[in-house]
Amino acid sequence: MVLTVPHARLFGATEWSSTILPRYQRRLQSVNEAIVATYLAGANTRRIRGALRPLLKDAPLSKSAVSRVVATLKTELATWQTRSLADVDAVYLYLDAFALRVRSAGKVVSVPVLGVVGVRSDGGKHLLTLELCGGESAAAWKGCLDDLVARGLRAPVLCIIDGNPGLRRAVGEVWPRVAVQRCCVHKLRNLERKAPKHALAEIRDDFHRIVYATNADAARAAYVAFERQWAKRCPGVVMSLREGGDELLTLFTFPKAQWKTLRTTNTIERLHEEFRRRVKTQGSLPSEDAALTLLFGLVVSGQVKLRRIDGWKKIAAVLNQHSVAA
Repeated sequence: MVLTVPHARLFGATEWSSTILPRYQRRLQSVNEAIVATYLAGANTRRIRGALRPLLKDAPLSKSAVSRVVATLKTELATWQTRSLADVDAVYLYLDAFALRVRSAGKVVSVPVLGVVGVRSDGGKHLLTLELCGGESAAAWKGCLDDLVARGLRAPVLCIIDGNPGLRRAVGEVWPRVAVQRCCVHKLRNLERKAPKHALAEIRDDFHRIVYATNADAARAAYVAFERQWAKRCPGVVMSLREGGDELLTLFTFPKAQWKTLRTTNTIERLHEEFRRRVKTQGSLPSEDAALTLLFGLVVSGQVKLRRIDGWKKIAAVLNQHSVAA
C-alpha cells in the first residue's frame, strides 16, 4: 500500500508533521529489518530486492535504497571499532585469526581476520575487535593489540593463543608480564605432523598425559617422560614439544574448574567457525568493508552468539595469585 503524506502549514508559519509517520520515512521499520536480515543471511543486493519484491509489490526497492539500509550497519561498525574499552574487565583474552575470501584490487584473495574475545570475571564474553590485515605478522598483531590498549583495555591475567610466532611476539611486546597458555590442540597437530604413522597413537596418548594431568606436578613429570621416551626415536616431535615449553602447562596454575576452557582456543574458534558457516554460500565477499560489516552484523543481530563460560567461581583467587602490570 502506498501512502501520500500531505505538506501543509499551520497558521501560515508552522509546518505540519505527522506524529504517526516519522519524517522522511519511506518504508516500515520491519522492511528495513528484513533487508538487514536477508543481507546477513548471505544475500547480495540483487537477491534482496528479488526476495522482497512480492511483499512490496507496487513499491519495489531500488538498489540505492538497499545500500542505504545496509550502510547503517557500517555506521554502527565504525562506532563499535572506536568505542572505549576502559570499563571492560577482561581477565582472559582468546586471540586467533581465520581466513576470509575477499575481492581486493580486482582479485579474490584470502585475507586473515584477527579476532580477540575477552572473558570477564563472571564468565561473560565480549568480542573486543575484528580486524582485516594483510597477514598474521607480529606487526599486524601488535597493531591490533596497541589499538585495544589505546582504547583503554587493561592488561589481562592470561592470553590463550595458538602457535603463531607473530602473535606470540606481539603479546610479549604489548604485555610482557602477562601469562600465556598455548593451545594444546594446535600443539598436538604439530607433533602429529612430525611423527611417523605407526607412532601416532602412542605419541597422542603420551601428550594427553601431559595436558590432562591431575595437577601441575603430574603434568611436568609426564612432560619429562615424553622427552625421555621420544628424544631418540622422534627428535622432531620432541623439538616441537619443547617449542611450546612451559606455556603448555600454564593452565595448571589456575582453578581446576577452568582447565577445560583454558586448554585450547576453542572459545574463539567456535565463533570463527560460525562466521565461516554463515558466509560459505558466498564464494567471496565484494570488499573488505563488506566483509567486516557482515561479521559485525552477525554478532549484533544475535545470529552469532558468545555464550557465557562456566567454572568462574574462583576468579577472585586467580586475580590475587596473578598480579599483572600493563
